Amino acid sequence: MIFGLRIGPLVAAVLVFLAAIAAVVEPARALERNFAGSAQLDYHFVPTTKDAKAFPRAFDGFTMEFAGKLAVDFSEKVSANMKVCYGCHGFEADMMYFDIRIADELNFRVGRFSPSFGAFNLRHDPANHRLSDKPLPYDMGRMLRMRQWNMSVLPSPFPDNGIEINGSRFIGQSVQLDYAVYGVTGFKADARPLDVDFKLSRSPVTYYVDNNGRPTVGGRAALTYSLGDSSDVTLGASGMFGTYDPENRETYLIFGGDLSMRFDRTNIRVEYLARRTTFDTSDRTVFKYVVADDRGDFFMKHGAYAEIEQALTSELDLIGRVDGMYRVGNIEAASELARRSSVIRYTVGTAYAIERGLRLKFSTELWDFSDREIVSGRRVDLGMHAALAGSF
Repeated sequence: MIFGLRIGPLVAAVLVFLAAIAAVVEPARALERNFAGSAQLDYHFVPTTKDAKAFPRAFDGFTMEFAGKLAVDFSEKVSANMKVCYGCHGFEADMMYFDIRIADELNFRVGRFSPSFGAFNLRHDPANHRLSDKPLPYDMGRMLRMRQWNMSVLPSPFPDNGIEINGSRFIGQSVQLDYAVYGVTGFKADARPLDVDFKLSRSPVTYYVDNNGRPTVGGRAALTYSLGDSSDVTLGASGMFGTYDPENRETYLIFGGDLSMRFDRTNIRVEYLARRTTFDTSDRTVFKYVVADDRGDFFMKHGAYAEIEQALTSELDLIGRVDGMYRVGNIEAASELARRSSVIRYTVGTAYAIERGLRLKFSTELWDFSDREIVSGRRVDLGMHAALAGSF
């Protein structure tokens, strides 16, 4: 959600901390330091919406994403990463963690980070993917009717406080196993919730402190098989479980699988994830449908995408993607969604490299909703993106 261009005490402290590290670490100490970042300015036009304006049902017009990261290697065993970003959620402390590496197979990550889940989160920065927006299961802000759907299955990135143990192990010459297990604060909501409140989960007003004292636990495992110098296949599985209300009564379980294939200049990616979320049923009058006595206190939200990315030349990429979500379960009475609702999106886009690290992105999206919009009665919408993305 848009919080405005406001730098709170936490962000100010982060910036001071980064400046202090850069000033204190002297070149004579020969520590490895690296500063990197990415930025994207995107224009989203939705000509099918009323008065050609999608807001407040989605973000249209110009939106900006920016991320700056400082990495410091204190030794071969210890490093630190600090990252701040700006986007639809305002300013965010996306990373503030230490890595303590015992061996390639055993690394301890402590602080604030995005826990390992799925394949897309590894490339969520706009300069790391070729389309302007993210796949629907990971969308954060550009989805049409996002407030009715309460955004996606798992908005990416999802920075959190906690600890993660991860590592990598080669099996023979061609197979690599990567794993991660973690305990983090987890998502949040107020008392007697009907769904996760992603805005509250990101808000620095509560100092990023857990609202219920119990961590969310999860993990990921992935196998990569090398087919050659420029070809490989990766198969991964992820899951996380936790409570999200102050009384630790309501739970969420997120699980998924992903398949990534790289054949020289062609990338094919397929990913599925789902979230099972329980909700409070003490006031049954707020629901659109009768609450069942048995198994009537949760809903399921499924999401998936399949995309192919083909390099036509060294400067020009062509991208095609099909993604969607499916929600089943009870819903608030005022919602436009039904007990079973779905959305499918078809996207075709191009990315052109103007210079090294600087790309133009163009894409067109066709949206197909199962539920008609109340104002216009439409089920189909059209969206267009034009963006400039760069990395440094």
